Amino acid sequence: MVVNRFVGLLAILTLVVTVAAVVALVTRRVPVWARDVALPVGTLIALGATLGSLYYSEVAGYPPCTLCWYQRIAIYPQVVVLGVAAWRRDREVWRTSIPLALIGIAFSVWHIVIEQVPSLAGPCDPSNPCTILWVEEFGFLTIPTMALVTGAALIASTLLARTDPDRSPR
Repeated sequence: MVVNRFVGLLAILTLVVTVAAVVALVTRRVPVWARDVALPVGTLIALGATLGSLYYSEVAGYPPCTLCWYQRIAIYPQVVVLGVAAWRRDREVWRTSIPLALIGIAFSVWHIVIEQVPSLAGPCDPSNPCTILWVEEFGFLTIPTMALVTGAALIASTLLARTDPDRSPR
């Protein structure tokens, strides 16, 4: 499906940007421009994930399972949280954004585990089990994997936004 490929490519791009951000943070070489665009980019990533999940459930007809809902609950508010922070240039938004992202990541990791080992799913909704692979792009990108990438990207973007410009190259 063309949409799956497009969403998969966006997830790969997000993953590459996230890895670059983590490298910049670890090496303490965050350019000022990266710090300045981190929150708007984080907002776009959260918006893209929100629109993608709504496409899958409302247009493609893939009903979200219980774990998908929990992942959505952690991502959807990030559009507003990061959007307002970007508008206000609030570098302290990490205090709100990171806990939400970590909650979503925890559900994503568990969802990925039970996709791979369905016997661990336990009492899952038999009419809409969490073990269904609605999407699998490039052999590894499932919906919970893309949610995991989104959560990691949101953490990286909020940490980039709070870097001290005096300690980074200009």
